[in-house]
Amino acid sequence: MKWIEWAVVGVLIFFPFATINQIDVELMRQTMLLELRYDAAMDAAVDAAAQALIINADQQHESRYESVKRVAVNTEEALTAFYRTLYTNFGISGDPVAQGVLNRYIPVIVVIGYDGFYVYAEDEWTDRNGQTVMAPAWGTKRPYAYTDSSGNSYSFTLDEQVLVYAAATRSWHEGFRRDIQAEANIPLLRDAALFHEVRLSTIVGAIQDELSYRINKHNEVALRNGLSYTFTLPSIPLEEWHNTIADVGVVAFMQGIPMGRKEYNNYALGGSRVMKQTEIVGAMKDNMKVYYRKSCPYSYPIEETFASEKTAAQQGYMPLSCSSF
Repeated sequence: MKWIEWAVVGVLIFFPFATINQIDVELMRQTMLLELRYDAAMDAAVDAAAQALIINADQQHESRYESVKRVAVNTEEALTAFYRTLYTNFGISGDPVAQGVLNRYIPVIVVIGYDGFYVYAEDEWTDRNGQTVMAPAWGTKRPYAYTDSSGNSYSFTLDEQVLVYAAATRSWHEGFRRDIQAEANIPLLRDAALFHEVRLSTIVGAIQDELSYRINKHNEVALRNGLSYTFTLPSIPLEEWHNTIADVGVVAFMQGIPMGRKEYNNYALGGSRVMKQTEIVGAMKDNMKVYYRKSCPYSYPIEETFASEKTAAQQGYMPLSCSSF
């Protein structure tokens, strides 16, 4: 056989493999672009939800004498913002059927609050007519609870504010760790570093345990609905968890969407950035010491400024709401 004939045979053998390889490369490129698009959609949706957490929520009662992180969260506003943004980025804002399909791939949404967290997931209950209902719903707030080897119970928060039951004296103590460590006489409260470590691990562990339970329940529902994909809790680096629980925020998961030869499986974390303190001013109103946020439209003579409402109250100033204007 002449060399030209060998060349033709070689081309005929090599051509199908080259074509398949080119198709694979293009498929990988399209899959990567699609994955980036989904990531961006999830990030935008979670960020919108996190920012909406404190919309139309009454913050006066929550923050008056407490930490700047203690804010009321509006879970419904956050949920609405999440889905509205997600549907927009997927191009299905006006398509309820497509929205319903997409919702099946979102097993759970978590709102991280100051002293507990909320989970939005598939749940089952009996309505007033005695009928069994299966639908996504918000669960009750889950506290960041911990019990040590001595039987002392703690309810942690996103900072050092803590509610403690001292088993030895059968007494309750609430406040910042540094303020109640003497009266409570509990070793954990006297060790700032250990307290911080236990607090973080308790919060992360509580959320992860609930997520695992909810995702397993979602698998049962998905199987009954004909969805063969097995949902699992993604591995989230501990550093990301710690950054997330530094502030109230939102965590959402999207899994199982067919994407080329694999399925999309990712999560998004978003904080509301409420840690930024609002400047508080102390002023005189008709010979009475009052304090209010600097953004309030008052023109009373300002005596001094404070970093928090608690500090202003400790100096003898009375709260004045912006809505009183």
